[in-house]
Amino acid sequence: MTYTTNEMMTVAAARRLKNGSVCFVGIGLPSKAANLARLTSSPDVVLIYESGPIGAKPSVLPLSIGDGELAETADTVVPTGEIFRYWLQGGRIDVGFLGAAQVDRFGNINTTVVGDYFAPKVRLPGAGGAPEIAGSAKSVLIILKQSARSFVDKLDFITSVGHGEGGDSRKRLGLPGAGPVGIITDLCIMEPEAQTHEFIVTALHPGVTREQVIAATGWAVRFAEQVDSTAAPTEVELTALRDLEARTAAAHGQAPGEA
Repeated sequence: MTYTTNEMMTVAAARRLKNGSVCFVGIGLPSKAANLARLTSSPDVVLIYESGPIGAKPSVLPLSIGDGELAETADTVVPTGEIFRYWLQGGRIDVGFLGAAQVDRFGNINTTVVGDYFAPKVRLPGAGGAPEIAGSAKSVLIILKQSARSFVDKLDFITSVGHGEGGDSRKRLGLPGAGPVGIITDLCIMEPEAQTHEFIVTALHPGVTREQVIAATGWAVRFAEQVDSTAAPTEVELTALRDLEARTAAAHGQAPGEA
């Protein structure tokens, strides 16, 4: 089956979510990837959303954390404060799954503004619960499309801390957990280098060249000594993803490509 770069990104991200793990899910691309994992490789993953649903099993992708589909399909729903205090800060979240508008070489995220904070070129959606997720989850996965505008040498604003300034910066900040362990894009997969915690390319998606990744990265990106090739999406993965998107489009009155 043929597939798009966006489908490759979603499938690659879904594969990173281990079966049985407890995942705090962000809306958008993270939610799509997490739910694809639930429908394919990780049927026993426990999806938690910021509004309080635990064990959500939506049949369509939620429009927001307040989408009734999440509460209706969850094992239980608890107050938002309990999600953050008991589950997240209590060390019960295995994976935080986040999106971003901008990311830097150390996995720090910007979802606040592009440009000067007081006179921004673009006002972004904001933090939501991402800073707490990035700070307290046992590990963090980041998913976004790759371009020189989104992968920047210096963030205009640090909304959510990844590995700070690199090295032992995260430890010195007193943040628990491993921090970001993977950035999944439509071109490649990046992982933090040991010691420096700078993100380097560890896998290229099928048909993608190193030159494409370099052109789409705003810093002097480096590659691992051995760069793997991401396995192409299977028919099972693509069918599950496309069915999910089609159901979502029908439920929300969207064109199929908007789901």
